[in-house]
This record gives sequence, C-alpha cells and structure tokens, in this order.
Amino acid sequence: QVQLVESGGGLVQPGGSLRLSCAASGSIVSSNAMGWYRQAPGKERELVAIITNSGSKIYADFVKGRFTISRDNAKNTVYLQMNSLKLEDTAVYYCNYRLSSFVSWGQGTQVTVSS
Repeated sequence: QVQLVESGGGLVQPGGSLRLSCAASGSIVSSNAMGWYRQAPGKERELVAIITNSGSKIYADFVKGRFTISRDNAKNTVYLQMNSLKLEDTAVYYCNYRLSSFVSWGQGTQVTVSS
C-alpha cells in the first residue's frame, strides 16, 4: 500500500502562484513515477504533469511554461509549483503514484482561482 497526502491548495487571484506538495508513505519503490492530475466540476480528470524517479518530466500543453513539477526522492515527496494561474486552473488536484500496473491516488486538494 502507498498512501499519498496532498497539501498547499487554496484560493488565489488570477496571475498568482501556489505550490502543491504530495508526501508518499508506505511500500514505496524507488523506481516509480509520481504526478499530478486535476478534475474540474463537470469534467473528466486530466493529466497535469508527471515526473519519473530519474527526473524525466511530462507536462500537459495547457501548463507548459507556467507549472513546474519536481520531486525529492529522499522525502518521497513531489511538488507542483503553479505560476500565472488562470481561472480555468480551478479544480481539485490529485497526486498520483504509479509503479507498473499499481496506481495510488491522494484525496485531492482544492485549487480555486478567482478574483
């Protein structure tokens, strides 16, 4: 079992920044990939960014240049730095841990961008 706990969500104005954190615990295997997904009301969950244990990154087109994913392998923690936030970034953001066919999800953290 792998448990994921997200933090850092909140309310921010357009153009502002937030930093999300996700700490993993339990049966962690180092050769994993971790990432962030989001789900807005009435929409399907979508990929935001993924980072492998070696540091390779994948970003959704809609966040390129604005969001940065990083990880601290010693702390089993992944971060999402979100800059230049837009109204359409409002969603619940979920942390994801993936190792082969095993997938674990966090409980989600709300990000609201509003003026």
